Amino acid sequence: MGRSAKVAIVQCGSYQPDEVKAAVEKGLDLLGGIDKFAKKNEQILLKPNILSGESPDKCIGPHPIVFQAIAERFQKTGAKLSFGDSPGFGNPKGNARKAGFLDIADSLDIPFADFETAVTLPNPDGKLVNKFEIAKGVAESDGLISISKFKTHALTRITGAIKNQFGCVPGPRKAEYHSVLTNAMQFSKMLVDLNILLKPRLYIMDGVMAMEGNGPRNGNPTPMNVLLFSTDPVALDSVVCRLIDLDINLVEPLVAGEEFGLGTMSNLEVVGEQIDKFINRDFNVNRSTAPTTEGTSFLSSDFMRKYSAPRPTINPDMCTRCGTCVSVCPVEPKALDWKDGNRKDPPVYDYSKCIRCYCCQELCPENAIFVKIPLLGKLIHR
Repeated sequence: MGRSAKVAIVQCGSYQPDEVKAAVEKGLDLLGGIDKFAKKNEQILLKPNILSGESPDKCIGPHPIVFQAIAERFQKTGAKLSFGDSPGFGNPKGNARKAGFLDIADSLDIPFADFETAVTLPNPDGKLVNKFEIAKGVAESDGLISISKFKTHALTRITGAIKNQFGCVPGPRKAEYHSVLTNAMQFSKMLVDLNILLKPRLYIMDGVMAMEGNGPRNGNPTPMNVLLFSTDPVALDSVVCRLIDLDINLVEPLVAGEEFGLGTMSNLEVVGEQIDKFINRDFNVNRSTAPTTEGTSFLSSDFMRKYSAPRPTINPDMCTRCGTCVSVCPVEPKALDWKDGNRKDPPVYDYSKCIRCYCCQELCPENAIFVKIPLLGKLIHR
């Protein structure tokens, strides 16, 4: 049968502290109890997904109340906790403060770990990447608890348990991986190698309120009413796909994760609640068979990337000309820039240079960038 995994689904209908605490306790118990994941005096890092410093109501990251419940429960083990994340743009600690995590951590005397200093770690078990630049705070911990958000993503369709560890790479260095790994499968294999290196002890996902649509920053909040728990990120993200009626074989991190031995997509046991109770087939996620980064192989790659592959598109009525998209574009020369230096109009894309990393769409603070499929791509994949 090969490797098997257990995923706990726990119903949680609100962010009321008592309800969340009870759900966290139940999820941990379903996996065998918290003592499996932390021991007295161990250095345990809590790693929430803090993409940007914005209100929890926007569902960009796990709710601070979920973080608080997890932190309080792990404190009872006697472990020495720290927390942190490195967003793709902005100051890590500042984003944690704006998103509501820092005040809770301060009240619990949990320090913010060093997510700005990079440490090079060899990855001898990696299949694609044999070393990583990792945040010092991560490298110095004994164990990692990954706390992700149930939400969509333009590149990988969903972002969850597997992708959350990309935040362990200090901010500016993320662009290097995007610029070198220019299709979704290559990028996903890197994410899997990163998880193989870091070996998080436990993956917890906040799906009480999820994000659908134009994720991972600008989508729409929608209730899923679950917290998910597993020691296997491939299994956990596979359950997410089942909950939203998304073909697991379209999600490259899952395919790569099973191929590389990180986890299993199908040989899993669901405990707690049953999947059928929470399935939302109307959840707005990319279910198209069209690849998210490439065109179709029967014509030249450059031609199909330019004329059939999905592409980020700016809505000029929503764009404030802030320039975030230009700043975060990892391509040199830039795949989008100000035309003739004119900042009165939105930046302009050169799709022949665009690698479809969607960093611009992911980090746009104004919900002004959307991913669209050109007409040729729609005709091919309809």
